[in-house]
Amino acid sequence: MSKSSAITTEEKSTLFTVRFLISLLLVVAGIAWLVFYYTQARGNPLAFPPVEGSPKAVADLGDWNYAIGFGLLMLGLIVSAHPSTPLGRGRGVVIGMLACFLIGLLWICTFYVFSDDLSSLWLFNDLGQWNLVVGIAFMAVGFSFATKWE
Repeated sequence: MSKSSAITTEEKSTLFTVRFLISLLLVVAGIAWLVFYYTQARGNPLAFPPVEGSPKAVADLGDWNYAIGFGLLMLGLIVSAHPSTPLGRGRGVVIGMLACFLIGLLWICTFYVFSDDLSSLWLFNDLGQWNLVVGIAFMAVGFSFATKWE
């Protein structure tokens, strides 16, 4: 007996379903938010005198910008684990699962290797110990793919 008949064969055969496009949009929006905040809105806190970022509304959110960016990225990956998307069926599940596990592991290992001087690593230098949460979050998303593996 099959698990569910809710996914039609047409949804399984098409590459760009609505869910897949939404997941791509969320992943790209999360990465874009992180890049925009780090390069533009954050300013330069290490300069003397410190340079304020713009726009002020985004700069005032501070570290919450990282929660927004990584949240959108992780949500997009979780949405893509559905069987109607290419990453949610067949070999895509294994690829998504292993990719998330490896990215999380590499994120944590990179943090530990360079933890003495994070000033030269983009994004790592602002997060500090929160880098562990980011790495574990990638691994948690990998487990959402693992639940779809048959």
